[in-house]
Amino acid sequence: MRQESFDFLQKYLNNPSPTGFEKEGQQIWLEYLKPYIDEYFVDTYGTVVGVINPEAEYKVVIEAHADEISYFVNFITESGFLYLRKNGGSDPLVAPSKRVNIHTKKGIVKAVFGWPAIHTRKPDQDKAPTMETVFLDCGASSKEEVEEMGIHVGSVVTFEDEFMVLNDKFYVGRALDNRIGGFMIAEVARRLKEEGKKLPFGLYVVNAVQEEIGLRGAEMIAHRIQPDVAIITDVTHDTQSPMYEKKTSGDLFCGKGPVITYGPAVQNNLRDLIIETALSAEIPFQRAAATRATGTDTDAFAYSHSGVAAALISLPLKYMHTTVETVHKDDVQHVIDLIYETVLRIEDKQDFRYFS
Repeated sequence: MRQESFDFLQKYLNNPSPTGFEKEGQQIWLEYLKPYIDEYFVDTYGTVVGVINPEAEYKVVIEAHADEISYFVNFITESGFLYLRKNGGSDPLVAPSKRVNIHTKKGIVKAVFGWPAIHTRKPDQDKAPTMETVFLDCGASSKEEVEEMGIHVGSVVTFEDEFMVLNDKFYVGRALDNRIGGFMIAEVARRLKEEGKKLPFGLYVVNAVQEEIGLRGAEMIAHRIQPDVAIITDVTHDTQSPMYEKKTSGDLFCGKGPVITYGPAVQNNLRDLIIETALSAEIPFQRAAATRATGTDTDAFAYSHSGVAAALISLPLKYMHTTVETVHKDDVQHVIDLIYETVLRIEDKQDFRYFS
């Protein structure tokens, strides 16, 4: 990876972008993307769209989501402890002893998820942490002191953990789901520009908000753009670590390439084009099956307005919704390559219908 791309990746991943509060991360992403697009727009809730060939009638989307899981302050005790609500799929099981940032108008306030020591807990207290039992300690001794810090009900809380490289093979961080996707689609736009590729259609590079609470940003922007084609990238589970059941979760590996999904929301002809592209370009890939829905922004695009030819290219990831989400460097590059090569194979006004 070139140094400029790596620097952007690190800066972008380290910046907090909790669901509903993605503004700063979106600004970082847009500044990186601007040299490689013709124009851009931002919608009411913060989804950012970079456009190449904006005058073209036929519209192709490549999309990722920008938000990360987080918490809201929900209750402040008289003695200054904070209880929380989830903002997205936050997991209280990984919370105890973690450091966090509480976002206030006065700036970041540091806090920790406290937890009683093992030798002080009673047997009936030795249960998995839940939202009712985990709490934050910000060093205050009263509710009044907490409020003087700028903390109030509704203040957003994110984990402190930042990006690192593991064994020179893996990228690790708390928010690779799915800002790594935003990085990958931005790199596709960069390559198109720097390699002088001219597309016969409009390409909409979409970084959507609020995926973690129900694909909301994608739903809104799909109705606005009304694309003909949408290629979505998100993360999926590497199932090689202990405690995964492959009979239900599939047999997927970090390091063995992008994952191409089969399912009702995935348009078969577009998916087949992606597979043919991977085979032709010698890009390794894996396959996965969805059930009724993919659980990604693919669903929002596929079922928007009169229906959109949509497909999903996933990046295998270890330890989803923890502070140590982990992806393989090679897979990141291969996802970029696969989206890039697929975009180059889409024809103007290509009809993906099964028959006519």
